[in-house]
Amino acid sequence: MRRFAPSVLAMPASVYSALADRLAAHPGETYPLHIGDTWMEPAVGCRMEDLRVADLPGMHRYAPVEGLATLRDALAARASARMGAPLARPNVLVTAGATAGLAAAVGAIVHPGDEVLILAPHWPLIAGIVRSFHGVPVPVPWIGVVHTPADAAAALAARCTERTVAVYLSTPNNPTGRVLPADQVAAIVAFARERDLWVLADEAYEDFRYGAEAQPYAYPLAPERTVAAFTFSKALGMAGNRIGYLVGPPELITHACKVGTHTAYSTSTAAQHAVLRALTAPAEAAVASSGGPGQAWIDHAVAQYAALGRDAAAVLGVPEPQGSTFLFLDVADQLDADGLPGFLERCVRAGLLVAPGPAFGPYPTHVRVCFTCAPPDRVRRGVRVLARLLGRSA
Repeated sequence: MRRFAPSVLAMPASVYSALADRLAAHPGETYPLHIGDTWMEPAVGCRMEDLRVADLPGMHRYAPVEGLATLRDALAARASARMGAPLARPNVLVTAGATAGLAAAVGAIVHPGDEVLILAPHWPLIAGIVRSFHGVPVPVPWIGVVHTPADAAAALAARCTERTVAVYLSTPNNPTGRVLPADQVAAIVAFARERDLWVLADEAYEDFRYGAEAQPYAYPLAPERTVAAFTFSKALGMAGNRIGYLVGPPELITHACKVGTHTAYSTSTAAQHAVLRALTAPAEAAVASSGGPGQAWIDHAVAQYAALGRDAAAVLGVPEPQGSTFLFLDVADQLDADGLPGFLERCVRAGLLVAPGPAFGPYPTHVRVCFTCAPPDRVRRGVRVLARLLGRSA
C-alpha cells in the first residue's frame, strides 16, 4: 500500500501565502509583501555575471561538501571578529542558505520523537525542518510575553520535558522585527546548559539592526552546545544563490556535514566564489575578517531598510522595527466571521499579499509584512493599501 510520511503530511503546502498565484491575474499593480527578500542586487563585482571560468577554473564543478577552504577561513575570521570568540575552519560549515544549515544541524541532533523548543513567533520553516527529522516542534510564546531573564527561564521550563533536546531562537526576530535583549539570550543559554540542551541560534539578520544595541550572540556564551546559522540571502542580497553557513563545535559540524552530504551534497561553487569576493577587498586573495565590497553593500542596505521600516511602521501605527525586515501586526479588529482567511482574501483582491500569522506559531489573528521585498516606492504604496484595509489611514 502506498503511503506518505506522517511528518510530511503535517507540513503546510504553502508557508508564506496560499494565494500567491492569484496575483498574476490582478489587473493593477501588485504588492508581494509576503516574502522576505530584497529588491537590491548584490554588490558590483560579486554578481554571477561578474564570475568567469577564465578567472575561476572549476567554478562549475563540485566544491568540497564542507565548503571551499578559503571561504571557510574567511567565514571563521568574520564570525570570530564579530562574536569575540576564537573560531577556525573546523568550526564552519558552508551550506545552501541558513535553511539547509539549520536542517543539517537538526538532523545531527534530533532523534525520532525528540522535542525542540521554538521561541515564537518564529521563522516558519524551522517547524517543518524539525518534523522532517521526525522531531516535535514545541512553540514557546516569547515576543511580547517574556520581559525578564526570570520570565525566560519560566517560559522554557513550562514546556521542557524529558524529550527536549534543543532550544531555537531567532534574533533579530523573523517575523516581529524585535531584537532579543542580551540578558534574555544569556538566560536561554543558561537554561540550556542546566538541562544539557543544544542551542540553535538563527542569526540570519545579524547585520540588520536599527539601534545602538550590539547583536546578542549566543555562541560565545556556550560554544560547546551552540550552533549559529547565518545566510548571505540576507547579508549580501544573494537569496537566489542559496548560500549560508553554520558556526558550531567541530564535532557538531562534522555530523551536520554528514547530513548535508546526503541531502544537498555541496553548496554552489560559483556562489561560494561570489561570497568570497564580497568578503575580501578587491586586491586581496587572503582572508579578511571584515571589509570588502560586501560591507559597503550592507551599510547601504541598513540605511535603506531602516528608513523603509520606520515609514511602514508609522503608516500602520505600530512600533518601529528594531531589526530584520519585517513587521508583525495583530489584525483582530478587522476580522469578520470569515476570520483571517477572509482578511487575506480581501488583501489579494486589492493586489496585496501578506504572510499569515499561523505560519509563525499560534497567532491566528496576525499577519507579517516584509518592507524590503520590492522597490521602495512600490512597498510604500503596498503598505498604504494595507493601512486602508485596516482602517488605519485616510
